[in-house]
Formats: sequence, structure tokens, C-alpha cells
Amino acid sequence: MILTNHSDSQSFIYLSFPLRSMNVVTTLIKSRHSVRKFKPDPVGELVIADALECAARAPTAMNVQPWLFGVIRDKKILAEIAALAEHGKFIADCPLCFAVFGEKKQTYYLEDCCAATENLILALLAHGVSSCWVAGEKKPYAEQVRHLLDVPDSYTLVSLVAAGNPADMTMTQKKEMKHLAFFETFRKE
Repeated sequence: MILTNHSDSQSFIYLSFPLRSMNVVTTLIKSRHSVRKFKPDPVGELVIADALECAARAPTAMNVQPWLFGVIRDKKILAEIAALAEHGKFIADCPLCFAVFGEKKQTYYLEDCCAATENLILALLAHGVSSCWVAGEKKPYAEQVRHLLDVPDSYTLVSLVAAGNPADMTMTQKKEMKHLAFFETFRKE
């Protein structure tokens, strides 16, 4: 079980069982879920800096690191992004949104930036900050968001990550592993 403490705009996770009896990383991954309703509390600067550092340490083909990360807290800009993103209207009400851009000329920018996005999300969760990944790649609003944030034309939007302290903790059910994985070859039974 993971318990969080949100005090002094810092968030920390407290694990309620001994560390030697479980794997912290897999527990964190299994506890991740998308949150679309946030409290207005700001996210601490140290949390933001740590999440960005973790995003920048994602695996990247040939160590190209083709990413550029935007941190948006201005309510007017958040509202403009929300108005553009058909499945991201809740961005208007989050205290913080990260925008992950990839350098278009790099062959594997999409894979690399998706890995960085996942690192960002998990790092936020490690600090007790919830989030929701909103698609950017191939979306009609990708270019509009790039213009809005004044990002150079050599980059394209890969993802948006709305973040903050959760106002709603609804958990959705995941599919059973027997429907998701196979060993050696796939056999329909």
C-alpha cells in the first residue's frame, strides 16, 4: 500500500511495508493510473526538477536525446492547450502540464520521447503527484500547441502530461494477464 503526504508543496511517498519484502519500482509502476481531476495545489519546484531529470535519463537510440520539455503553469496557456486537445479538456484545471517535444529529423524521436514521458510520469508518482498522458503525436492540434509555446519548427509535440495532486482517485480495472501475454508463440485457445 502506498500512502502520500502532501505538505509544504512537497510530496513524498511512504510505503507501509518493509522495503526488503517488495520491489519499490514495480510497486510504483503497478500503482500508476491516470488522473483527470486535480486539486489546485501547486507542484513543488524540487518535484518538477526531479521529474525532468528522470525524463531526460530515459533510454534513447544512440544516445541522441531528441527531446525538449516544456513546463506550463500559466492558467491562460493551460486553458488554450485544453481548448485545442479534444481529449485533454481537463488540462485547463490542472496546476501543471508538461509538454514533451521530439526533434523531427531524428529517426527514433517518437520511441525516445515516449520513454521520457513514462519516466516523467513515474517520477511524478514517486513524489505523490498524479498525472495523465494526453496524446500529441499525429494529433491535429500538435502544430498549434507547438506554435502556442513558441517551440522551434524542428520539433513536434509527442505528448502532454497533466499533473497535480489528485482530487479524484478512481481506479479502472486492468485486463487479466492471460489476455495480454504469450510465451514463445501465440496460440488462440
